[in-house]
Amino acid sequence: MKRGLVIALSALLLSACGSGGGAGGGEQAAAGVTVDTRFGVVTIEEPPTRVVALGWSDAETALALGVRPVGASDWLGFGGKGVGPWAEDLYTEAPKLLGTTEIDYEAVAALQPDLILNTRSDNDEKKHETLSRIAPTIGAPKDVIPYGTTWRQQVELVAKALGKPAEGEKIIADLDAKFAANRKFDGKTAVVGAHFDGKFGAYVSGDARADFLKALGFTPRQDVEALAAGTFYVDISAERLDLLDADLTVLFPIGGDASAIRSNPLVPEKALVLDDENLVNAFSSGSSLGTAYALDHAVPLFTAALG
Repeated sequence: MKRGLVIALSALLLSACGSGGGAGGGEQAAAGVTVDTRFGVVTIEEPPTRVVALGWSDAETALALGVRPVGASDWLGFGGKGVGPWAEDLYTEAPKLLGTTEIDYEAVAALQPDLILNTRSDNDEKKHETLSRIAPTIGAPKDVIPYGTTWRQQVELVAKALGKPAEGEKIIADLDAKFAANRKFDGKTAVVGAHFDGKFGAYVSGDARADFLKALGFTPRQDVEALAAGTFYVDISAERLDLLDADLTVLFPIGGDASAIRSNPLVPEKALVLDDENLVNAFSSGSSLGTAYALDHAVPLFTAALG
């Protein structure tokens, strides 16, 4: 461990961690909260006032619950406040933006957090142990593949850690109702995929995008599902782009424009290509806020593509 991190951790032990708490926002949690995670039970002895959100969409989940993280990872490269336009107004000031797959532990420690959220991540145990030396850290639930924490599990974990279980239940109930109102695709098959670095791939069950379609009534292609081996995404070779064919095929680019998708003659002709960056990001966010935005803007496109 770097010397700077050791010094930072020592300073945390000697200081009243989280005493400058205005930036954390929201109501305080009740002391002595326990949260069960894949790494064991995490106890939060004091009400958290300085929250750092490292996991994919943890920051948006905290914001939905009325808490403003002082530091956050910007997984989708939004810049600015590090969250989508459906959530950025919930910040009063931008958080310190931190790394994603590579964590700068010194930067995390320098923020003096009293709670770290890392509920949707690569599930790396060494990272969790290091973060836990800085502050109580909420990892993924048990038996979840890397980055496989659902929006529902994330809301439950974060709401409990923040002492806001009732607020979390309301978020879940509201989004469940929104899905139920839009569930009109039973009996239809669907595949959702992406084009990245010159290659195609598809998302499978356990990924927020695939699960989004399933919640609307779509059935995934089982031969695509069978390609997964504890992962949320599978590569599709150029010779097997027929695997992307379904009643609804949704494709979008990552890190480029959609021209490579539209110009490929092997891509299913009826594929719905998403090139609205906000919609793609909302569809990929996996947060309750982003998912609600995607339901409002993507479902009409799905209906049009099928009809």
